[in-house]
Amino acid sequence: MYYLGIDLGGTNIVAGVVDGDGTIIVKASCKTNAPRSQEEICDDMAAVALKALESANLTKNDIGFVGIGAPGAVNGATGIIEFANNFNFHNWEIVKMMKERLGVDVFVENDANAAAYGEFLVGAAKEANDAVVITLGTGVGGGIIIDGMIYSGSNYAGAELGHMVIQHGGRPCSCGRNGCWEAYSSATGLINMTKEAVSSPYNKNTIITQMVNGDFNNITGRTAFDAMRQGCPVGKTIVDTYISYLGCGIVNIINIFQPEILCIGGGVSREGELLIEPIRKIVEAERYTKHNLRQTQVCLCSLGNDAGLIGAAYLGK
Repeated sequence: MYYLGIDLGGTNIVAGVVDGDGTIIVKASCKTNAPRSQEEICDDMAAVALKALESANLTKNDIGFVGIGAPGAVNGATGIIEFANNFNFHNWEIVKMMKERLGVDVFVENDANAAAYGEFLVGAAKEANDAVVITLGTGVGGGIIIDGMIYSGSNYAGAELGHMVIQHGGRPCSCGRNGCWEAYSSATGLINMTKEAVSSPYNKNTIITQMVNGDFNNITGRTAFDAMRQGCPVGKTIVDTYISYLGCGIVNIINIFQPEILCIGGGVSREGELLIEPIRKIVEAERYTKHNLRQTQVCLCSLGNDAGLIGAAYLGK
């Protein structure tokens, strides 16, 4: 049996064909190019899905359904994305629109919930009964598994961990609040921190400036880490600051949920142990449960950026 999942991100739309063991057979992708209309994004999701099937020598008859992981407050029961701040969409009837384009059953879930589901089924949280998955991408997503079930809250808007405030009156967030964790710990937040640091008159001639040829629009979520590896003190300061904010939010989450495992995924997680080791040290120093025998294991998502895609592919199961 084969399954097809779609990961709708703020930067890319990715579709993948997944087998029964959680192995991705083939993927296809395109740029999201937001902001755009709901119709245009659905057109591209359908096109990418069909391209993935074609590349796997399959047709719609070879799959029973399509699952979508999407950002925002996703009501899986109605198939409606009630709010997605990164797209500025309200009450998006995504399941209905995708059924019209693909002609198969469609299921939708919050993208971070889908990632948590993927890690819980076949990834780093496979042996856990209670787990939290954090995704560090355009925004900060959170997926929570309690007693083996996705926790969505009473209104399907639960686990929006990126929108807890860690700095009162701090940086503006796309959700409308100030000081949200997402504004500091997403890849977008890291990019903004990097741009601000190298825009300072004290940091004009840095390795970072040379790396991007003086064009700050070339700065990515990897730039500060790459500069740090080359011995750039400004890059190290940026990374240390970023990790301190990330660690603050993770300790908050552990103190609230006390999961068996907390997994970190998303684009920034590609930094591997350079990211995860200092996070573990922050958790060890600041967690409430310093003296408990059982402690939360902090690790990287084993499925990498594919966790959401695999979890989405299995939603109809």
